[in-house]
Amino acid sequence: MSAHVFSPLVKDYLIGLQTSITSAIGTFEVNSGKTFVIDHWKKAADEPLQGEGITQILEGGEVFERAGCGFSHVRGAKLPPSATQHRPELAGAPFEAMGVSLVFHPRNPYVPTVHMNVRMLAATVPGKDPVCWFGGGMDLTPYYGFEEDAVHFHQTCKTALTPFGDDKYPKFKTWCDEYFYLKHRQEQRGVGGVFFDDFSELGFEQSFAMMQSVGSSLQDAYLPIVNRRKDMPYTEREREFQLYRRGRYVEFNLVWDRGTHFGLQSGGRTESILLSMPPLASWSYQRPIEAGTAEAKLYTDFLPVREWLR
Repeated sequence: MSAHVFSPLVKDYLIGLQTSITSAIGTFEVNSGKTFVIDHWKKAADEPLQGEGITQILEGGEVFERAGCGFSHVRGAKLPPSATQHRPELAGAPFEAMGVSLVFHPRNPYVPTVHMNVRMLAATVPGKDPVCWFGGGMDLTPYYGFEEDAVHFHQTCKTALTPFGDDKYPKFKTWCDEYFYLKHRQEQRGVGGVFFDDFSELGFEQSFAMMQSVGSSLQDAYLPIVNRRKDMPYTEREREFQLYRRGRYVEFNLVWDRGTHFGLQSGGRTESILLSMPPLASWSYQRPIEAGTAEAKLYTDFLPVREWLR
């Protein structure tokens, strides 16, 4: 069995998912006239990582300051360390990986940033059948918290996962809380969502179906929140706090994110790997947060881990 025997099926879904999501996001930018730049790329023949992909990115919009959504399909001779933390027997094995990853950074501070990633990876140990597994999830990072938004996001995640077992949402919700945690800040990145990796326990077809259900629920989870918040008035105070909190997003992606590490360690395309970065971010030294403010509420009511669904 070839390591890429399932690639056409998975690849067709992922490219269709990318197109569907960017088309939906593009409708928010009709007035601005901004559209997604579509960049088809292919790795050079002399590079250690081979493959191709499609990067779609919109910048400078009225609703989305930066919205990046990338598809990649790559092959390498040796799995990088970030991919074998839980599978040491596959260290150094040839591999193939494909996935869609997106991060949307809105302009209005009341609209949260969203991240979603779904992927498949196959590793081949000589003389054995390929080992395939899936990963993915989505998480929400508000700058100003709204309980109805967090509940809606989590409920959509739960709805997507329930057909695959009642245990999946609570398990993947906890995994997300533990993963999207800035250890050096002792702080969550946002209000979480769901996250799973190295997943194959349902067999190929059902594990793939679960990945599809998660990926295809992104629009239901996020777009209603965008519609609710995108026209809320804001001042320079809210904008400045948004940029400060975006700094935390940058810190997580560069210091802790396994996907970023996998891409950079395996010789991936840096420009596409870093499409998740916000266009603007800021840092300040020991910034005080005034008690009783909307900014303080983010830290007291939204960033601490909690159960959003009752």
